[in-house]
Amino acid sequence: MKIDIVTLFPEICRAPLSESMMKRAQEKGIVEFHIHNLRDWTTDKHHVVDDAPFGGGQGMVMKPEPIFAAVEDLKQRRANSERRALKIVLMSPAGRRLDQELAAELSQESHLIVLCGHYEGVDHRVIEHLVDLEISIGDYVLTNGAIAAVVLVDAIVRLLPGALGHERSAVDDSFSHESSHLEAPQYTRPAEFRGWKVPEVLLSGNHTEIAKWRKEQAIKRTRENRPDLLR
Repeated sequence: MKIDIVTLFPEICRAPLSESMMKRAQEKGIVEFHIHNLRDWTTDKHHVVDDAPFGGGQGMVMKPEPIFAAVEDLKQRRANSERRALKIVLMSPAGRRLDQELAAELSQESHLIVLCGHYEGVDHRVIEHLVDLEISIGDYVLTNGAIAAVVLVDAIVRLLPGALGHERSAVDDSFSHESSHLEAPQYTRPAEFRGWKVPEVLLSGNHTEIAKWRKEQAIKRTRENRPDLLR
């Protein structure tokens, strides 16, 4: 299995993925890790990867250009030598909750590209047009997605044949959660990217309509990703 991790903090991933069972799995050829710095795919001299959100709000949103460039480059690097299916995953608190069933599903993949979110999230066009699956490791928010990516990778790799060295049952811990909506989609500059436009309401300056749109989109996204929260 091959796993590419794209993050703003490569060292957060390198240390835990070079120890213990992860180290042995690599030495045995069971898994191959490639950890990349997203800033390597920026084109400006300051290596900017984020911008303020359209429609207002706190924090910054990760721009689509370097993320698309990174994934497309990684696909191209392997296109000529390897014909293997790959799945693109985004670590996000708004994603499908990681559990043992999902880890088992992903352990059947031959190649994963794991994108690590940061700031207030990523431009929603990344989710709509690039990502196959959003994954959350729990109902809480971390400083950045690199930490979550390590958790995901650990949960997957330990299920690969030969990784543990012996059969071992995995025990799932349950946790309680309260009903709530997920965050509405976020967008940032450019207003049009590859023909995909930011919703006009976010450019209108009408904060009442923006609030209404965000509430509607939050409910829609929750229904699609976490319908259990609506019960």
